[in-house]
Amino acid sequence: MIFKRYEWRLLLRILILFATLSATSYIFIKGSDWYVYLAITLPVLVYIVVELMRFHTKAQNEVEQFAESIQYRDFSRHFDVSKAPSELKPLRKGFNEINNTFKSISRERETQYQYLEKVLELVDTGILSYEVETGDSGWVNESFKKLIGIPYLKSINSLEKREEVLYRDIINLKPGENKIVTITRDQQLVKILVSASVFRSDGKVSKLVAFQNVSEALDETESKAWQKLLNVMTHEIMNSVAPISSLADTLKNRLQSPEIANSLAGSELEDLELGIDTIKRRSEGLLKFTESYRSLNKITKLDITKILVRNLFENLNSLMSPTLEKKNIELEIILRDPTLAIEADINLIEQVLINLVVNAIEAVKDREDPRITLSAELQNNKTLVKVSDNGLGMPPELLDKIFIPFFSTRKTGSGIGLSLCKQIMLLHKGNIQVQSTEGVGSSFVMQFGLQN
Repeated sequence: MIFKRYEWRLLLRILILFATLSATSYIFIKGSDWYVYLAITLPVLVYIVVELMRFHTKAQNEVEQFAESIQYRDFSRHFDVSKAPSELKPLRKGFNEINNTFKSISRERETQYQYLEKVLELVDTGILSYEVETGDSGWVNESFKKLIGIPYLKSINSLEKREEVLYRDIINLKPGENKIVTITRDQQLVKILVSASVFRSDGKVSKLVAFQNVSEALDETESKAWQKLLNVMTHEIMNSVAPISSLADTLKNRLQSPEIANSLAGSELEDLELGIDTIKRRSEGLLKFTESYRSLNKITKLDITKILVRNLFENLNSLMSPTLEKKNIELEIILRDPTLAIEADINLIEQVLINLVVNAIEAVKDREDPRITLSAELQNNKTLVKVSDNGLGMPPELLDKIFIPFFSTRKTGSGIGLSLCKQIMLLHKGNIQVQSTEGVGSSFVMQFGLQN
């Protein structure tokens, strides 16, 4: 409507100019005293032309100023309507309305951007976007920085020096695909689910990558899978081996009967008895071994109480002191907050700590200055209880296997201890992780859930 009025004003001036020109032409052709009339109409004609040019120049200047403010996104600029010539007031009013509309849109976009920024900072999923052609980073949220352990990432290519495997996986990951990548963070293996998508903006193609720590979820799924497998295995082994042990007893009793004992030579009888005893001993050993693994599946309920960590450490120290003194191993306890507490089943948690300390004793037995450290702290609203040693440590390829049932680094180990520890921690809605460096030592970190 505003610009319609501007057009009508311009059209009116053109019509007046046309009428004046027509009148001047007519007088010049038909009038006998044309020079008299021409002296009157010519100044009017000049005035109208000059006024039209002035009007056009002012309008052009106003449009140029408005275009400049749009180019530099200066929507705060205000065109004074009250002091404008009457013919430019509709134009300035229109510019102000357009500026107000742009300011409103800009505020809405800024609000949406801030909202999106806050959402991306609050989520636990790491977010990274980068331009495909140049590799320049766009958006990098705090979750990604914490997960990867970097304060800043200018280019995706900078990631190659820190995490080469992860960098290659990100570059090669196609839009819509998912991949689980394992990285080492603080001497711990962390499994990350990486997914990617692509979008185009301002003619540039960018890649958006999401990183989600799935270590705990995979640990829980893996634990449940092992429980199901052990249920089947122990059931089948018990059903198959128990009759063998019973049959061995029956055969041995038959060998001792007079009719069989008298019909065989002494050496033959001894060989048969030795063979049957071996079968019985091995079958009973297999039954005992299988029965021990049943303990992995027997724990289903927890007797949760609030436990002071200092009491937990004191009880463990009293229990293990004789063994530690005998082996000349130093036990160091570090607890800066005496009021630190956890909610757990004390019997099961003590069993976990005993297993970890026993493993630590085995790890430091050949060190000149053997030392085991118990420590605890509150970190990110989670209680961490740590058992550390200055033993020989473990190579990186073993760190992802030591919690698997049946796996043991010791020749005499059954592979049940750490598996049981992990299951107990998962039942407490927590987790247990290992940090280890060859030649330096190992630390087992028990992570308990959020504390109220």
